[in-house]
Amino acid sequence: MTGTTTTDLLTVSFPDAFSEGARNAVTTCLRITPQEKVTLIGDETTLQIAAALATELTKLGCAWNAFVLEEIAERPLKGMPQVVLDDMESSQVSIFAVQVQPNELRSRMDMTDVVNRRHMRHAHMVNITPDVMLQGMRADFNAVDRLSQVVLDKVRAASYVRATTPVGTDIHVQLNPQYKWFKTSGIISPEKWGNLPGGECFTAPGEVNGTFVVDGVVGDFLCARYGILQATPLTLKIEENRLVSARSENKDLEREFWDYTHTDENSDRVGEFAIGTNIGVSHVIGNILQDEKFPGIHIAFGDPYGNHTGAAWKSTTHIDVVGLRFNIWLGDADGREEQIMSDGGFLIGEQAT
Repeated sequence: MTGTTTTDLLTVSFPDAFSEGARNAVTTCLRITPQEKVTLIGDETTLQIAAALATELTKLGCAWNAFVLEEIAERPLKGMPQVVLDDMESSQVSIFAVQVQPNELRSRMDMTDVVNRRHMRHAHMVNITPDVMLQGMRADFNAVDRLSQVVLDKVRAASYVRATTPVGTDIHVQLNPQYKWFKTSGIISPEKWGNLPGGECFTAPGEVNGTFVVDGVVGDFLCARYGILQATPLTLKIEENRLVSARSENKDLEREFWDYTHTDENSDRVGEFAIGTNIGVSHVIGNILQDEKFPGIHIAFGDPYGNHTGAAWKSTTHIDVVGLRFNIWLGDADGREEQIMSDGGFLIGEQAT
């Protein structure tokens, strides 16, 4: 079944190797049943991936409508096309497999507003690529979920997180007990929509202080522009949860990141603190969708997903930054610490055995 777009996804050929990741998304992660209806959103760049997903939906026997964005709206999107939002109103599940363009965050917020209000199961596959379909989407998401639950139980009991890396990251994260933690392990429920591939536990931090060296990747459209940053890391200084400086030998990256994080009054504020738990991912690939799930820490400046975390402030922007080879300690109010990661490897859960 297709929506108002002219492309019939069932006539689009795709590599057989995409099938495992698509099946993982439909059956393991979203757990779609034949009785449900799905809204599938793709674009011209992700047409083959959308076709693989459509094929799995058809095999399952559920109802679905598909939309190819360029066929129903001009890009970059100013907002999510109403025809998509209307279709979502009668769906239990939605899948967003799209390559984002600059200044399209508002359109994604339009979509997730519907998801949140209707408590839909939603797979957010932003900037999905063939590499991600062949790597992160093939993870054992049940194992990722088990590890994520262990991490979640520990961070919910912690008062603060301390983390370092060999290249100079040294941060102290005070946690706010009023803010909720969530795991998006790839097993998606109506409680919280999630990115695919999944694998993280996140919250809005109380306060972050210190230095965060981004030798992995930065998010949003800057990720595709600058790729992996090990050769030219971005060094961020954070004081009282605000970005106070950003330095890199790559001055274009430095300038664009600074501009992005000063879009509105809260764009420079740390809105997300997260621990990546996708043990099926062995290295960063230059794609934030997968790289933020890489075992370690990522933070994001901008919107704190307040509908879920409980943080009362908002921003029109949200940009993630990823580091590598973390050492992580969780501390309690009395200063007792437990190390849960050493040089990028988990010391807890099945990973510790």
